[in-house]
Amino acid sequence: VQVVESGGGLVQAGGSLRLSCAFSGLPFNRYAAGWFRQAPGKEREFIASISWGSVSTYYADPVKGRFTISRDNEKMALYLQMNNLKPEDTAVYYCNTDPHLRSDQWATMTSIMYWGQGTQVTVSS
Repeated sequence: VQVVESGGGLVQAGGSLRLSCAFSGLPFNRYAAGWFRQAPGKEREFIASISWGSVSTYYADPVKGRFTISRDNEKMALYLQMNNLKPEDTAVYYCNTDPHLRSDQWATMTSIMYWGQGTQVTVSS
């Protein structure tokens, strides 16, 4: 199984970035998936999740209305469109998936099976 994030970088406050995550070696189109982030000195936190068929999406309060999670099951890919970025969004962003979880369980789970290596997002003021 491989999970590889891309798309991070340095952006000014108010700008946008689109993160991508490529999955291989598993039936991604049957699993819910999500994004977490971890800022320096802080615990990893839930950002967003999406059901296997994109019917349901969930967001953490700090990113509601600014971030959009989506997926393309044919491409085995997960995306996070981030708009109106703020300096407090600076963090390493991780995508993940798990064969046993529903998308509504993501925010409260402490153990998710498959993770990427993370991609750095830095927002300057």
